[in-house]
Amino acid sequence: MAGADAVRRGVPLVVVASVLAMRTHCFHPRSPVSAVAMYLSLAAASVAGEPDAWLADCQPPGTLLQWSCGNSFSGGPPGRDEPLASDRPDFTEASTTVGRGVVQLEMGYTYISDDDGPVHAHAHSYPELLARIGILAEWLELRIAFNHATQTEDIGPLPASTSSGSEDLYLGFKLALTPQEGILPEMALMPQWTVPTGHRAFTADEVLPGLNWLYGWEINDRFSTAGSTQINKGIDDAGDTYLELAQSWTVGISFTDHFGAYTEWFVIGQSGSAAARTQHYVNGGLVFPVTNDLQFDVRAGVGLSDASDDFFAGAGLVVRL
Repeated sequence: MAGADAVRRGVPLVVVASVLAMRTHCFHPRSPVSAVAMYLSLAAASVAGEPDAWLADCQPPGTLLQWSCGNSFSGGPPGRDEPLASDRPDFTEASTTVGRGVVQLEMGYTYISDDDGPVHAHAHSYPELLARIGILAEWLELRIAFNHATQTEDIGPLPASTSSGSEDLYLGFKLALTPQEGILPEMALMPQWTVPTGHRAFTADEVLPGLNWLYGWEINDRFSTAGSTQINKGIDDAGDTYLELAQSWTVGISFTDHFGAYTEWFVIGQSGSAAARTQHYVNGGLVFPVTNDLQFDVRAGVGLSDASDDFFAGAGLVVRL
């Protein structure tokens, strides 16, 4: 045993405790008193020759913060023996990360239609690829998204015009902040931005940063609810920058282990632009978890305001590697 050998060699017990704690990544005291108590407990375990047994149930924190004082560190990403938690198919992302060392790929296709007076537009969006990569800690996730779009506009008797190409690359991080504790929500924070890598018809030609606050509640074994509040930099059709504000709320239901559904409202508004207009949507969908590491989904939605697209529908899948 490393601890017992160190004691026999005369290494101070506090040093041994520190090394053992760092080795297991589970030393998370919340005060000087708890730190001293943890050191003494580890030292006692070292003297007894059973530090590994004492640390058997110790786990790295799943969230950056806790609602209550203590050292339990409940919450965090789903385990490998549990169903995955996906960001798709709704507008509201999950308030959990995928977990350190986990790679989760989410992808799909969406058809969009909008009939605005003399202009009829429709678009195809694919592959909507989002790579979620757990890095450094259970509560930290790297996010990279790529998408391709094809958009066609038909204006009366004029020939239809079509634009096709990649959209700007999306980059971001997700930080799992807190687990749910009673009525206090599970929360996450996502600093995010797009970088100008897209086709000339879809690029913003500059970096657009933003921030997304996620929060959710498991009501019981069947029902859950969640929301998101976003602030992003945007560029309108006139080329002026403005503040894009987005809000969403969703309710989910699990009928069986392999069949669930959701319904959702979201709005994309603005501040500081005369050209950008507020868009309201409602949508719903079905999710089909095939295994803990594979999920299929379908969704459809309609716009509620004049500036919104009239209709969209799509399908996708999620794979946890």
